[in-house]
Amino acid sequence: MNYKYTSLCLLMAATLGFATNAQAQLRKADKLYNNYQFALALEQYEQAVTKRTPDVQTAQRIADAYRLTRRSQEAETWYAKVVTMPGRQSQNLYYHAEALRSNGKFEEAKKQYMSWGEEMPDMAAQAQQKIQACDKATEWMNKLPVAEVTAAKGLNAAGFSDFSPASFEQGIVFSSDRGAGAKADVFGWTGRPYLKLYKAERSADGNFSAPSLLAEDVNAPYHNATASAAEGGQELYFTRTQLVKNKAYKNTDPTSWVEQNKQEQEYVSRLEIYSAQKQGDSWTNVQPFAFNKIEEYSVGHPALSPDGKTMYFVSDMPGGEGATDIYYTTRQADGNWGRPVNAGSTVNTAGSESFPYVDQNGKLFFASDGHVGFGGLDIFAAEGQHGAWTDVKNLGYPINTPKNDYGIMFDSVNTSGLLSSNRDAADGTDNIYQFRLLQEAVVIAVTTLERKQNQQKRNIEAPLPQARVVATQQNQADSTVFVTDVNGKYFLDSRKGNTYSFQGTKDGFLNQSVDLEVPVTAGDTVQVALLFDKSDKGIAIVLEKIYYDLDKWEIRPDAARELDKLVKVLKANPSIKIEMSSHTDSREGFQYNQVLSERRAQAAVDYLVSKGIKADRLTAKGYGKTRLVNHCKDGVSCSEKEHQLNRRTEFKIR
Repeated sequence: MNYKYTSLCLLMAATLGFATNAQAQLRKADKLYNNYQFALALEQYEQAVTKRTPDVQTAQRIADAYRLTRRSQEAETWYAKVVTMPGRQSQNLYYHAEALRSNGKFEEAKKQYMSWGEEMPDMAAQAQQKIQACDKATEWMNKLPVAEVTAAKGLNAAGFSDFSPASFEQGIVFSSDRGAGAKADVFGWTGRPYLKLYKAERSADGNFSAPSLLAEDVNAPYHNATASAAEGGQELYFTRTQLVKNKAYKNTDPTSWVEQNKQEQEYVSRLEIYSAQKQGDSWTNVQPFAFNKIEEYSVGHPALSPDGKTMYFVSDMPGGEGATDIYYTTRQADGNWGRPVNAGSTVNTAGSESFPYVDQNGKLFFASDGHVGFGGLDIFAAEGQHGAWTDVKNLGYPINTPKNDYGIMFDSVNTSGLLSSNRDAADGTDNIYQFRLLQEAVVIAVTTLERKQNQQKRNIEAPLPQARVVATQQNQADSTVFVTDVNGKYFLDSRKGNTYSFQGTKDGFLNQSVDLEVPVTAGDTVQVALLFDKSDKGIAIVLEKIYYDLDKWEIRPDAARELDKLVKVLKANPSIKIEMSSHTDSREGFQYNQVLSERRAQAAVDYLVSKGIKADRLTAKGYGKTRLVNHCKDGVSCSEKEHQLNRRTEFKIR
């Protein structure tokens, strides 16, 4: 009995100690969480929940911490738990939907958005917009990719964030939290060192040298990031984060502008823009931007126009369209910057706009979570200038993904460049990616038609269903094989500038071949038709637009284009032999028309032979005016259009 009693006491003591330890870890975790040290808080939460089942507040804080450190997989898992717990807030449905969307689970995300809108009727319209965005993202991802995207070699440090590349000297300047030394201070929000500015030289083959830290004059002890250099690299503008007394009860993540709910904190982080000038190998004259105002709002993410006369930046100053807006300022005659102007509601939304960039043509690129996108931040482009922007466009997949995509820059030819994204990082870190734009997508509308004659002996075209077509793209080994639908239609995804050969077959018809070069100036859809003729012997098939000059039989250019089509038919059907026949109208005498028709038929045969068709497959036959197709015989008054029906060139299979 004493043994049992002693064992029970020891078990109770261990259990009590276990619970006490879990409580201590939770208190420590909560303190770190309240101080925005989310990565450090997660370490404590993860230990505590192995010893004690979390309540709804703890579960929500864990989910929030994963969300704010961009660990979307874990955020999804924890929000899935939170939304099933009694007493949880409706906003967790929204966060669960956002995590699902960030992980590419659009259908599941739509259900959570719907539940959020039902629980919060004031958010119903926004929920519907999010659902529509999920559908749009699915549509975009099912289209041909707009670019090739790969991780940039030599720039990224495993386990750290590298982002926002910008042209600088002979290479780029970018932001990284890889740490400048073994004793680098840790930023509690991310659990990684503070952000610093690095540079990397680009070699002739496009590769980058090992990144090196910019001078201490630029890299102050706290965060330094998102820089932009004027042409020539002698003037650098960049973002610094400052700790200031908390008056507005909000805090901002210096890398993503995530705004927190109201919390009682003594200090908050705000952004400022600074500039520095290069003298020799040193950076001097580090100066704050005239319109910084950290006691009230943030100003950051500077982006200079190529001529250095305009600077775009981001701010949450009062009077904007949403959480953060893009502003611009122009350089005055005295070298100072003019008063900032909001870039307008075409660019700015009720959400967050950030990371602006201006290319060599003056086009504005920026990141946004307010315009319709895949999820998180997407990269958009706008045409226009200053505050008069038009035609904001999502750059598409895979420039954009369900994760955060931002911080783009182009090379000098604007067909390739670098961008920032956390698409491949389970730990929430960002990497720099190389991209090469592909030609714009286009749809080729393929139509298969049957050519036949009506009762008036006129050619007509009718849809030919269930024709088999092989589409081969130039310089590609693989082909696409498809069968047209009941209306003789098929829609093939392609790109502007591509060249195709289409080979069509159907039982009872001659094989058909058509070449197509999709113009680079094409619209969204390009039409191509394959015109099939019956393969029955002895049936005359009229060739359209085979015209000759008066009393002449030479093949004109317009007739040659039509005969070229027949060349393709003959090459696609190498076993058939044909008779080429020519006919005249009833005017002039029999002998004259007979000789003229024979010469014209022979001219057509000679042309086909010149294009590689063997002569033993061809027979020339002139019929003069002996086979009229209408009433226009000698002595009958007819219009020129009626006479033209008799002046025809035909072929038939022998």
